[in-house]
Amino acid sequence: MQSLDQIAAAIPGYDPNALQVGQAQDFIARLVPRMTAVESLALRSALGRVLARDIASAIDVPANDNSAMDGYALRSSELSQNADTLISVAGTALAGAQFSGPVRQGQGVRIMTGAVMPAGLDTVVPQEFTRSDADGRVRIPAGVVKAGDNRRLRGEDLARGEPALQRGRLLSPADLGLLASLGQAEVPVFRRLRVAFFSTGDELRSIGEALDDGCVYDSNRYTIWGMLTRLGVDAIDLGVVRDDPLALAEAFTQAAACADAVITSGGVSVGEADHTKRIMAELGEVLFWKIAMRPGRPMAIGRIGATGDKGHSAMLFGLPGNPVAVMVTFYAFVRQALLAMSGASPQAMPLLRAVSEAPLRKKPGRTEYQRGIVSPGPDGRWQVRITGAQGSGILRSMSQANGMVVLHHGQGDVAAGDLVDVIPFDGLV
Repeated sequence: MQSLDQIAAAIPGYDPNALQVGQAQDFIARLVPRMTAVESLALRSALGRVLARDIASAIDVPANDNSAMDGYALRSSELSQNADTLISVAGTALAGAQFSGPVRQGQGVRIMTGAVMPAGLDTVVPQEFTRSDADGRVRIPAGVVKAGDNRRLRGEDLARGEPALQRGRLLSPADLGLLASLGQAEVPVFRRLRVAFFSTGDELRSIGEALDDGCVYDSNRYTIWGMLTRLGVDAIDLGVVRDDPLALAEAFTQAAACADAVITSGGVSVGEADHTKRIMAELGEVLFWKIAMRPGRPMAIGRIGATGDKGHSAMLFGLPGNPVAVMVTFYAFVRQALLAMSGASPQAMPLLRAVSEAPLRKKPGRTEYQRGIVSPGPDGRWQVRITGAQGSGILRSMSQANGMVVLHHGQGDVAAGDLVDVIPFDGLV
């Protein structure tokens, strides 16, 4: 296991007092451990879990050539190119009830979607392209199909032995269906990551407590809980911890003992009057960063150990205390780190390009995340407008937004009509 100083030495231009967002992301990617513990789950319990083994198909899917349409199966060699083709019907093939009788020259088989193609027949004419003559034969106009049309080939979805899903995949509804199509009742997944979190500060009150003068309700634990729940980890809420060395040491020790990662909010800024930074440093190997970003400049990163538990340590993410800064730093740094720790393959947050409806002021030399509302523009392109005041304590700006405008490190002012990058919130927050 590399020390934090060794990792820092591998980051070009590393400066903890002026760290670029990309450098911080690189550092964290090198630091976090990967889950190794594996369990087997019933298929319906595996949604959102991380696949722990490569899955190859044990069968051909589909198992036979079959029809993609309701219609008539026939030999393409008997289709007339210049006039209608007439066929008589030798029988019917249903899904699950294969037609196995003879099909003579000039004959076809009435076939339903999913039914196995009768031997020797290679093309399906959709029913809507045909009509029945008075003598019971089926008339097919010239040119409505080509050889092989509307036939699904054996193994065209997955052939026996072909890779189906790769280790590290977050299992989606479609993945569950794919595994079911292979007849797989159980699936190997990594153990769910355990993440403990708490807020620090004497001014914080939990919901239901009296709000004394100068105090505020703690919102950060609820946004952190929501973001962790969306990631599918086991979230362990340790509440609000007052600015007291013994209370903080107990909270960190308890968190490290029961979790793979610990997230705190508050107590990491320069000049903080509380004891959080000192206790972090005493109980673990921790770095304190000033990141060139807005909001969310202060952050702590490292490992923290559980007292008496030799060799065990949990990842520590010390986030700033302002509500919007908590969410921005989580999405910029913690989300991807927790996915990696869960065993998931790298999954960068998607970016879409949108037209800025108004000018945006921006100084080069830091990355800014502004909350915006994305909507379709009159020209068919996405457009985005800022939600209003962008202070790091204005949580309403996140609630009203459906995306974050990302103004990159070297970027300057944005003019109305310029394209900007946006992280959409759909499926994220």
